[in-house]
Amino acid sequence: MPTILGQNQYGKAENRVVKITRDGATHHIKDLNVSVALSGDMDEVHYSGSNANVLPTDTTKNTVFAFAKEYGIESAEQFGIHLARHFVTSQEPVHRARIRIEEYAWERIETSDAGEAKHSFVRKGQEIRTAQVTFDGEKWEVISGVKDLTVLNSTNSEFWGYIKDKYTTLKETYDRILATDVSGKWRFNWTDDEQTMPDWEESYEQVRKHLLQAFAETYSLSLQQTLYQMGARVIDNRSEIDEVRFSLPNKHNFLVDLEPFGLKNDNEVYYASDRPYGLIEATILRDGCEARIPVDLTNL
Repeated sequence: MPTILGQNQYGKAENRVVKITRDGATHHIKDLNVSVALSGDMDEVHYSGSNANVLPTDTTKNTVFAFAKEYGIESAEQFGIHLARHFVTSQEPVHRARIRIEEYAWERIETSDAGEAKHSFVRKGQEIRTAQVTFDGEKWEVISGVKDLTVLNSTNSEFWGYIKDKYTTLKETYDRILATDVSGKWRFNWTDDEQTMPDWEESYEQVRKHLLQAFAETYSLSLQQTLYQMGARVIDNRSEIDEVRFSLPNKHNFLVDLEPFGLKNDNEVYYASDRPYGLIEATILRDGCEARIPVDLTNL
C-alpha cells in the first residue's frame, strides 16, 4: 500500500533564556524555557530530503535569544506572541507556529536590614508557570497554566458514601487531609485585537489567587468537587478566560496505626504515600463555549 505524510512539525525545544533587566541598581529577572514548533509546506523535506523550505532549528534558537534583547520579556505569553507572529509572517513555507514556554519564578532575597536585595534572588518553590501560543496566520490561541503547585488542607475534607463491593477495603472518613499537585491550563478568548489584549501578568496572578482561594474555602466531600469549584471560580471572575482544565493527583495521607505502641492517633500522625494515587481530571467551561484544551495536559 502507498504511504502518505501525516501531521508533522519541527523546531528547537527547551531553549533556556534568562533575561536580566537593569533598572539602575535594581535588577529584574525572567527565566524561561522556550520550545518552538513550526509546520507548513514541509512535505519535500520528508519525501526527498530537500531543505529548501526549512528554516534551521538553530535559527529558531537564535531568534529566541535575539527577541529577548529586542523585545524584552514582559510576560511569557507576550514573548510567545512575538515569536509566533515572526515565524509565520517572515517565512512563507511556515503556516503555523506553536510556542511553548515554562517560566521559573524567582523572588528577591531579604537582607539583614529588613530590606530586599536589588540584585540577589532565590528560586521560588517548585511551581512552574506555563504558556502556549499558537498562530496560523489568521487565528491565535493562547493557553496559560501552572504545574507543580502543591497545596494541602489539613481538615475540612471528607470521603464517604461511595460504592462498595467485595474488593473495597477503604474506610469512610469524615476528617482527612486533602493534598494535591495542581496541574492546570486555561484558554483565553483573545483574538488579535490589541485593545482587548489581557494583562498577562495580572491575569496569571489573579487566576492563581482564585484557584487557591477556592481550594482553601471549599469544604470538600470529594476532590472532584474541589476541582470544579477551583475552575468555576476562575471562569466566574476572569472574563478573558473561557476554559479551564485541571489534572489533580490525590496525594494520599493515611493515618498511622499507633495502637501497637499504646498510643492514640487523633488525626495527628499520617503516612504520606507518593504512589499509587488517585488522579482526578476535568474541564470547566464558560456556558456556550467548546472545549479545546487537550485531555492529556502533558501533550500540550
